[in-house]
Amino acid sequence: MKIALLGYGRMGKEIEKIALSRGHEIVIRKDVDDTIDITIADVAIDFSVPSSAFNNITNCINNNVPVISGTTGWLDKYEEAVKLCKEKKSAFIYASNYSLGVNIFFELNKQLAKMMHHLSDYDISMEEIHHTKKLDAPSGTAITLAEGIIENSSKKNWELGTKTSEENIPIIAKRIPKIPGTHSVWYDSKVDSLEIKHTANSREGFALGAVVAAEWILGKEGIFTMKDVLNIDS
Repeated sequence: MKIALLGYGRMGKEIEKIALSRGHEIVIRKDVDDTIDITIADVAIDFSVPSSAFNNITNCINNNVPVISGTTGWLDKYEEAVKLCKEKKSAFIYASNYSLGVNIFFELNKQLAKMMHHLSDYDISMEEIHHTKKLDAPSGTAITLAEGIIENSSKKNWELGTKTSEENIPIIAKRIPKIPGTHSVWYDSKVDSLEIKHTANSREGFALGAVVAAEWILGKEGIFTMKDVLNIDS
């Protein structure tokens, strides 16, 4: 499989290692402003920056190259990408996180929200911790977790920092040098507390998931998620 890496930072380099170890070929390594011929690739993996992601994705879709995106911070244009993908009959996956463990964590988070829905004595809060080079806050993973709670509870929105409304889920975002990515969801009452937590020990899990998604999407048409790739039922 010939892979285009759109974004060749730390994550791109980790994906390259995994892809090569699985017998694939890297035919494009794109930095932010490079001009490329995407048609030489069988599939593209986008871990670029928010300002480049939408252009990268639409370039792939317009040229019928399946694209896997893990870039966050551009989702105000997500529906445009979906519409274009349907028009062009191409293939596209966006995920805020490609780790198998995190995608299981997403489902646990939804199930816990359903179970806690009618227990009004519990306050919900979240925390995410990343390295200081993480560009966006809160992380895409934290937003996905918050959306999973909102879908299955009376909460209406999330907010960064201290809670200002009972309808909102507060997300504390911390940036600390040389620390693994960590996401926690808390349910606190006067009598006890519940916590679910995921800690990433390395980037390898994210990179492997992205490559597995790229392998899976070849020959397919449509808009997919990691639940499709991993065959996870809600």
